[in-house]
Formats: sequence, C-alpha cells, structure tokens
Amino acid sequence: MPENELGLMAHLLRRAGFGATLQELQEYQAKGYEATVEELLHPEDIPEWNDDLVRRYQPDQNSVMYFESAQNYCMYKMINSKRLLEEKISLFWHGLFATAYGKLNHAKGVLNQTDTFRRHGLGSFHNILMELSRDPAMIFWLDNKDNHKDAPNENYGRELLELFSMGIGNYSEDDVKNCARAFTGWTIANADYMAERASRDSIWPSGRIDWQFEYRPEDHDETDKEFLGRTGNFNGDDIIDIIAMRPATSWFIAGKLYNYFVSDTPNEEAISFLAEEYRKSGGDIRSMLRALFLSDYFKSESVWYDKIKSPAELVVGTARLAGSYKTPQSDITNLASDANFMGQEILNPPTVEGWHTGMEWVDTGTLVERVNSSALVIGDTLQPGVQAMIQHLTDRKNSYQPNELVDECLLLIGSLNVTDSTRERLVEFAANFGEIKFTPEDAVACSEQQVVELLQLILATREYQMA
Repeated sequence: MPENELGLMAHLLRRAGFGATLQELQEYQAKGYEATVEELLHPEDIPEWNDDLVRRYQPDQNSVMYFESAQNYCMYKMINSKRLLEEKISLFWHGLFATAYGKLNHAKGVLNQTDTFRRHGLGSFHNILMELSRDPAMIFWLDNKDNHKDAPNENYGRELLELFSMGIGNYSEDDVKNCARAFTGWTIANADYMAERASRDSIWPSGRIDWQFEYRPEDHDETDKEFLGRTGNFNGDDIIDIIAMRPATSWFIAGKLYNYFVSDTPNEEAISFLAEEYRKSGGDIRSMLRALFLSDYFKSESVWYDKIKSPAELVVGTARLAGSYKTPQSDITNLASDANFMGQEILNPPTVEGWHTGMEWVDTGTLVERVNSSALVIGDTLQPGVQAMIQHLTDRKNSYQPNELVDECLLLIGSLNVTDSTRERLVEFAANFGEIKFTPEDAVACSEQQVVELLQLILATREYQMA
C-alpha cells in the first residue's frame, strides 16, 4: 500500500463503483485493499438489493411498460446496491453492447439486457457473447430477427466482429457474411406479432410482454462456411467459440477494460498485460479485473483523477454521497434527466457505437449542467449523507479555521486529493466565512449553510468531476 492508503481505497471505489463516503472508505480500509478487491469481484456473496419496496411505491415497475420506469429502476439500483462492481460492470457492457430503447420501444426488453450483464458480466467473455447473441433486445436492435437462410442480414454479424469483439482490421467482408449466415435462425419468438404490436405502439391487452429467444433450425443455413481461416457447418455458438480464442479479441477487451477502469489515455504495456491475462484465464473477466486492480498500472497515483466521470457515474456518485433516494421517490426521474442533459441517456445510447467518452463528455453546456446538478443534490441539508457530514464535523470540533474546514470537507467527500492551487482557492472561499462555529446554538444553522456552500464548490472542482 502507498503512503496514501485511504486515497488508494477511494481510487478503487471510484473506478470499481461510484465513489464512497468517508465512513465507507474507513470500513473498507479496515478490511484491507486485497480483501476489498475480492469482495468487489464476488458480488454473489453480498445480499441483493430488495426490489420489492420500489415495486410497492412505483407499481409500474411490475410491468415496466414505460421508458422512464426502466430508467428509474436503473438509478435506484446503482444508488442503493451494495454490489458495487456488479452495477459498474453492467454499465460497462451496456456502453459496449449499446442497445437503445429508441428503436426497441420496449423498456422491459432493454432492462432485461442490463440484468443479463449483472448476472454474467464478470464471467467468461465467451459466455457473455453467447448470452448477448441470444438476447431478444440485441436480436431486435441489430435485426437478427430479419436474418434468414435465404436472405441473410449482416447487421449483427458485422457489429459482433467490429464493435463487440475484435475491431476493424481483424476480419474480412467474407467473414462478416459467413458470420451472419451462422446466426440465421437465431430470432425472437412471435417476432412478427411483436413487430406488428410495436409498429402500432400497442400495449393492450397485457402490456409489452417479455420477448423470448427462439432458435428456428428450419431457418438456419446448414451449408459450410469459411470464417477466420476455418471451415465448417458453423452455427452461431461455433462462431463465438472461434472469436473468443482470437488474439485480437484479447487485445480488444483488454483495451476496453483499461479505458473504462484506468485511464482515457491508452497504455500499450498495461493493455498487453491484460491481454495476456485474458489468454491465461480463458477470457475470464473477473480474473482480468483482479489482475488489473492489484497491478501498479491501476494503483499508480499517476492515473488517479485521470478519467472524466460519465454522467451516470457523476449523478449516481453524488446521490450516494448525499444519501439520496434510499427510499422510492417520484422525482428520481430527475436524476436520469440530469444524466441525459449531460450527454448520457441511460438505456438509450445514441448509436450502436454507444457513447463517446473521455473529453467528449464535457463541453460548455454539459459542464454547467454537471456542476449545477451536483451542487443541487449536495446543497440539500436535509439529505442523510449531508447531515452525516455535518455531524462528523460537529463531533470532531466546535469550530474550524478555513484551512481546517477545507481539509475536513475534502476528506468527507471521499478522501478527495486536489492540487495545491485548487486547495488555495477553496481556502480563500472558506475564508469569506471566517471561523466556522457550531456553538452557540443560534450559530449552527448559519454554519451548516456555509459548510454546504463549501461542499458545493468542492463538487465543482476538476478532481471531483474526474474519477
């Protein structure tokens, strides 16, 4: 562990989760870094978040006919689940295997897909691709329901190779064609009926019932196919077997994981390290992440605050910090809207390429939205998390000088490390208040408001906006 043990733990929980409160950081620190990594990697050992309360207060969650309802569920899940990495990896796959409500017009379908990512997202990449290929939302999204032995549709086959597994330059056009032929017959049960209902936007009489995968052998191309240098009467599962073994696939997934969990700037040495772990583990994502989180590539302070938080990460992380939405509330829709205004509409990525990340998250408009959204959430002194921060301050001391208050608030935000110049500006701001006093009683309300204003400014710093 480096000298800044708490800072390293905060770094881990920003990347493998959505950040953490000081109390949570201290609890994880007591367990130790490696033990925490193992806990994150095994969400199945952590009790699941109970959906029943949300369904009780938001009855539409029982059928999820509406897009807003699906988004609300995702927000509740990310904010409240103790399975931090499970939620984070689901968001990762959702961005990589981008499937959008805008085309599907079926909220439950795309929501079911994210749940598939929760269940299988830390398993083998081979199995993830298999689940993806059988997923009704993906089949509809990339038109594999229209992929027939006498009229192949190349849409899914092309994106499977280009965007989902190997990347451009590692396959030929013939490989795309034969990949598509191998996936003929992989479709949705009652696809024609469901398409007709969707075209009329009808939810009657029983709502938008769940789609189901169906394999139709009579519609599958049974002829030989040449794919990536191999020849045979391949079906879709054979194609996935071949893809999962390719060196290009190991590099592709390694690069995506490094970009998502470590840095927006590629590191060929680190990606090579992860690609080798892919090959050694048979494409096991859990093994790759374990190797990554324990590596110096990840631990190095040079990559701390080296990633711009996605809108979802920012919104969810701030809500968790404030202790917001622990119980069902109608205005949780506002959180999803905030993420949308910042450029990330959950469950509705703009294209099959997903969202463009890194610096593309930030422009003059989205930056203002990012700062204002964070400030609004943390500015509510009635939120449990905000009250807990104020209570922490009052328990420690009756009064604070500006520099003391800044240091304590940075710690409370999640052991946030800021540059010297940023800290100086924060101290200058706090100096406007003079000494913060929590006694006598008539001074408390004013002091609490001043603390909140400082917290709001901290959330506007570059460091907080980064992960």
